[in-house]
Amino acid sequence: HVQLVESGGGSVQAGGSLRLSCTASGDTYSSSGNCMGWFRQAPGKEREGVAAIYTGDGSAYYADSVKGRFTVSRDNANNTVNLMMNSLKPEDTAMYYCAARTGWVPQPEATDFHIWGLGTQVTVS
Repeated sequence: HVQLVESGGGSVQAGGSLRLSCTASGDTYSSSGNCMGWFRQAPGKEREGVAAIYTGDGSAYYADSVKGRFTVSRDNANNTVNLMMNSLKPEDTAMYYCAARTGWVPQPEATDFHIWGLGTQVTVS
């Protein structure tokens, strides 16, 4: 049974930065060969993919809305994936979720993932 735990959310002013982390645990989790995704959901809106990374070769995906501002990285030794968010905007305000699946998905959708964290709130004012 694999568990994902997000951390690093909070409140920040527009233009500021936050770093989210997602740590995976569980006796069936292997850091290689997984697609780790970051999604967000604002009140009244659908969950949308923000970024994703393949723990195997580091391939990454970014939504157009965050390209150039967000950077996703992996630390396989610690089963952790990070999302560095710079130049934050009020429209980035949402609950951010980490998700995992085996194998890479170049255009990740929420339905592609079967393991989810509980989320961490990001508020930009």
